[in-house]
Amino acid sequence: MFEKYSKTKRMRLKTNTLHYVSGITLSIFIGVHLLNHLTALAGAAVHVKVMHLLRQVYRQPIIEVFLLTIVAIQIASGIQLVWRKRKEKSTFYDKLQWYSGLYLAFFLIVHTLATVWQGRQVLQLDTNFYYAAIVVNSIPVALFFMPYYLLAVMSVFGHTAAVHYKKTSGKNLINAQKQARFILITGFVIGVLILISLQESYQGIRIPAEYQKAIQF
Repeated sequence: MFEKYSKTKRMRLKTNTLHYVSGITLSIFIGVHLLNHLTALAGAAVHVKVMHLLRQVYRQPIIEVFLLTIVAIQIASGIQLVWRKRKEKSTFYDKLQWYSGLYLAFFLIVHTLATVWQGRQVLQLDTNFYYAAIVVNSIPVALFFMPYYLLAVMSVFGHTAAVHYKKTSGKNLINAQKQARFILITGFVIGVLILISLQESYQGIRIPAEYQKAIQF
């Protein structure tokens, strides 16, 4: 019995470690990706130029395979952790961590399929600024994609806020709550700014016609 308990404990520790390490790695990529999106506030051309430079690194086959593997590990380990803790007594920040993590899992699966498979392989499109912009500038699909993108950004920051709160609340509860709220608000603001930057009216441009096939069903 003790051997079985020890094995279960080792498995949980392994899952926690995999989730933590993959999460840190993925956070770096997501942080850079969000910064790239924010450069669109200076113009679509700036966004495309910065993305082109970044792609010279993350579009390398070995790096891309590594990132896709990290995404798979993060999703699988996260779902496993939520499943294990589903019956435990939970606080607001526990639930924030779980639900934001589950939404991120959903988003990462859909977004990866939409860009790596559908955009690049099926539609043969450059999945750059215009690939994201077309879906938030076209009704009715924008009614789905605007909250879809906003919730994704907020989930990144929500997950971060929950983890930060748990790690710091033991030292100073009031500061931990204030900092967690600040992280959440920051996520909302960044999400809104990214959506604004994707608007044709803000950019003063027209999205190239070939991207229309991304919204044709």
